[in-house]
Amino acid sequence: MSRIVVGMSGGVDSSVTAALLKEQGHEVIGLFMKNWEESPGDEQCTSAEDYRDVIRVCERLNIPYFSVEFIKEYRDNVFRHFVTQYEAGYTPNPDILCNKEIKFDVFMKRAMELGADFLATGHYARVMRNDQGRATLGRGLDQAKDQSYFLHAVASEALERVLFPVGELQKSEVRDIARRYDLATKDKKDSTGICFIGERDFRQFLSRYVPAKPGAFRTLSGEQVGEHGGAAFYTLGQRKGLGLGGQGEPWFVVAKDSDSNTVFVERGTEHPALFSRELWAKDATWVTSDPTATKGECRGTAKVRYRQTDQACTLFKLDDGGYHVTFDEEQRAVTPGQFVVFYQGQTCLGGAVIDRVGPTLWERTRV
Repeated sequence: MSRIVVGMSGGVDSSVTAALLKEQGHEVIGLFMKNWEESPGDEQCTSAEDYRDVIRVCERLNIPYFSVEFIKEYRDNVFRHFVTQYEAGYTPNPDILCNKEIKFDVFMKRAMELGADFLATGHYARVMRNDQGRATLGRGLDQAKDQSYFLHAVASEALERVLFPVGELQKSEVRDIARRYDLATKDKKDSTGICFIGERDFRQFLSRYVPAKPGAFRTLSGEQVGEHGGAAFYTLGQRKGLGLGGQGEPWFVVAKDSDSNTVFVERGTEHPALFSRELWAKDATWVTSDPTATKGECRGTAKVRYRQTDQACTLFKLDDGGYHVTFDEEQRAVTPGQFVVFYQGQTCLGGAVIDRVGPTLWERTRV
């Protein structure tokens, strides 16, 4: 029997994780993490309600529970990066940084201070083993819920002491188990987004931290078609919230120029300016080792956003330590600041931050 600390979020997945481990005879401790300091304007951040659900679940399972705060660590290591990246014109993904810097670092250390043998979470992923016996990151069996994309920056050393029980299950099975135990979260809606944004208007939230800087919406031919409040508030492929009308297909953001504070837009979801086949990435993190170490390149698949289907590609190591990725097919709205995550079969190799994107289909066809 092991002592296992379960990172409990107040959702059904972590609740069932605790139930399954208790059922297996382990000593289970529930640990809730608060990362965001709520203010009167943060009614969408539901940490108080989530913690009440954690208490109800733990009392139902008859396991002890604790709450810990990492507000300073989250602001210093995750949120500050989030803001500076937006100011620089990128579109960051704070969930990935949170997993690396908070959940599987300081939070995991706190779990170990409680005498834990393992930290378990409700992620849809699996810990697997490579030919050398090292812990690797595998996809969750429920491909529609697989969260390995968000976990790619967690190193093998941390995975050695991590358990993902629901990664072996389908979401429907998780719901069935929650109902069997009559857990308070059995019918709770899955959370979306990150706590400090929640369901609120994203641009309104971001404007608290990134000052407005009015500029022009322009077509690629240079025609001004409207005005915006700042290029930082828009991302490639964005359709909603542009405030642009007129007859014809909807407008989409196809490019940004932070220096001139210009947001370029064109009509149509299939506009060629939205498609490219190359990207350059930096700040890579590999679960075990760099897959290009032997040959300087690696063949596999990749995702440039969560829930994207796997895309065949080749990964090349560059002399400056960065990476060049070429895809077999055109990719839509590849966005600097987001992560490209690499796979070989069921194994997640790691990922890197997208720094810039190769010439678009529109640019290539104009040559």
